[in-house]
Amino acid sequence: TTVSKASMSCTEPLRLSAAPKAGVRGPHERRFNPYDHNGGTVLAVAGTNFAIVAGDTRMSSGFNILSRNQSKLLQLTATTVLATGGFRGDVSTLQKLLKAKLVEYEHKHGEPMKVHAIAQMLANTLYGRRFFPYYTWNILSGMDENGVGCVYSYDPVGNYERVRVNVTG
Repeated sequence: TTVSKASMSCTEPLRLSAAPKAGVRGPHERRFNPYDHNGGTVLAVAGTNFAIVAGDTRMSSGFNILSRNQSKLLQLTATTVLATGGFRGDVSTLQKLLKAKLVEYEHKHGEPMKVHAIAQMLANTLYGRRFFPYYTWNILSGMDENGVGCVYSYDPVGNYERVRVNVTG
């Protein structure tokens, strides 16, 4: 039936024909989160003639253990190791990108990249994604050209500093 404006009273409540039926819940808000914190702890310690890097092997999501054999360490060169915790998808993407950049550098220059250069390259890579950053926590460790151990600590957008000891995850 049609209702004319003249027959509607000003005190009558407005009725919606698509109103929810009794017992049916209304609309629900859904949120999309592109990140999942897969956990993990990594650490590094450096001294005058050594650098030690360690990380757990458990990958989880919430209260679920997805794997007990997922390493968080990646050897980039003979003297450099990257330890990364966080979202496994971003960890894998970052590791593949860094390995590709290292291979390109070695082909162009005929020698592997030094640890301080890798530290700057990682900072530039992270900074390049500062508006939608990699959900990773990174520690770069290795031996410099003088045989001294070094550890570089990073935030998600590429700020870094050389430290003696670092733990993250």
